[in-house]
Amino acid sequence: MTTTMYLDRPGGRIAYDLTGTGPLVLALPGMGDLRQGFRHLVPGLVGAGFAVATTDLRGHGESDPTFTEYGDLPTGQDALALADALSPDRPVVLVGSSMGAGAALWAAAERPDRVAALVLLGPFARDGGGAGLVKTLMRVALLRPWGPRVWSWYHTSLLAGRPPADHAGYRARNDAALRRPAYWRAFRDTVAQTTHAPVEARLAGVQAPALVVMGGKDPDFKDPAAETRWLAGRLGGAEVLLRPQSGHYPHADDAAEVAPAVAKFLVRRVLRDGADA
Repeated sequence: MTTTMYLDRPGGRIAYDLTGTGPLVLALPGMGDLRQGFRHLVPGLVGAGFAVATTDLRGHGESDPTFTEYGDLPTGQDALALADALSPDRPVVLVGSSMGAGAALWAAAERPDRVAALVLLGPFARDGGGAGLVKTLMRVALLRPWGPRVWSWYHTSLLAGRPPADHAGYRARNDAALRRPAYWRAFRDTVAQTTHAPVEARLAGVQAPALVVMGGKDPDFKDPAAETRWLAGRLGGAEVLLRPQSGHYPHADDAAEVAPAVAKFLVRRVLRDGADA
């Protein structure tokens, strides 16, 4: 069992755990998700020779709900601060899911010398690419007293009908975390403050090799395949893994295929390339 650790940041603390040895991988979840959402991805990365730190977003999980700023840029700043704390002498890998992918892209553009590679899972890299249902849920339903139940239902729907066997337990944990009043307010603030426009504006500055992983049935995008092609093109030809039957969390609902592919990409682009440098 891992021990929760904390990084002090202006306005509160960021919770993370760390396992394994080797080059550091930092995993950033999306809004309304927990660091345990990477539970199916971590063992393969540790087994491949990486240390992995999974983090909770501001106002999520075991991170503090005392922050006043949320979204892609604050999350990217937290990631860079944690990278400096845990791996000051070597660039890190950033793995981002959903909004966390946007934060990872911003961080890679902000400090290219600190990011060795990117893995982008169901990535949001611009505004306007999502299906209209998301905006409606976020701006209306989540403000109501039944908001936590609505999010719980929608969060599960993002798995495209293919939740992992242990999803019920994870969902219960996530639901309980979000129902805490201060954390629900922080989640709503994250929804209200998040825009991906600053990420799109910085894409040309991303130098790190990237793997874009997208589910073909991701309901957060009108055309997931087209969104994947757009982002890969903006990143100068990033590698792509499109899983036709997966949803917004391919590392959870298609872990048997996605986890080995991510590990293989990082071994090739970080461990082997680093050894050749």
